[in-house]
Amino acid sequence: MKPKKNIQPIDFDLVEKWLENYCLDPLTTQDDLIHFRIDLYETDQEWIVEALLNEYNSSEIKVFIKDNKLVITAVKSTTPAAQQMKERTIEFPFEVIHQKVSANYINGILEVLISKNEKGPGKNCYITLP
Repeated sequence: MKPKKNIQPIDFDLVEKWLENYCLDPLTTQDDLIHFRIDLYETDQEWIVEALLNEYNSSEIKVFIKDNKLVITAVKSTTPAAQQMKERTIEFPFEVIHQKVSANYINGILEVLISKNEKGPGKNCYITLP
């Protein structure tokens, strides 16, 4: 039997400071212009990551959680030989894999929901878009 890994509780004060720093980081604005725009929101129940990907179809977008990172990749095939790929990685101050993560894509906006209360699979995985 495999021993269970102790899951550390989330330090919400640390997350609040991280959100503030992320929003004030000038590199975030630069990545918004070069790759695609990302906005972060917080509610009582979840953290919400919104990505503006209006030139992509849902089949061209992948959402991957790895340890404490959320990786969003969008690949547009312009020709059979050429692909245009854009990717953003958001590093959280907690392990995202231990939280329930869901995603949806409507009208060019990818919305990734990370639950504060519901537990996730505890392993790296892709999040399926409906």
